[in-house]
Amino acid sequence: MPIKGFTCNLRVMFAEEKMKNPTFTQIKFAKKIGLSTTALSALVTERSLPSFEVAYSIASELNRPIERIWVKFDDRVEVKESDSV
Repeated sequence: MPIKGFTCNLRVMFAEEKMKNPTFTQIKFAKKIGLSTTALSALVTERSLPSFEVAYSIASELNRPIERIWVKFDDRVEVKESDSV
């Protein structure tokens, strides 16, 4: 469930990391960036937003821009192709 106008792509990015590197785990990732597994889980499941320092650490470790991990959305309704016919 997105909070505060953002949606988080960590779940997808972690799945991609796991496909590239089968030994990848959220536990190892959390240790690498100095975050508890509970805190990382709250971010992945979108129960909380990170501080800037944590977001920066995650983005740096994943080598991805912050705005690709946490995407700001607005109140506009997306029109699906099937809806526009």
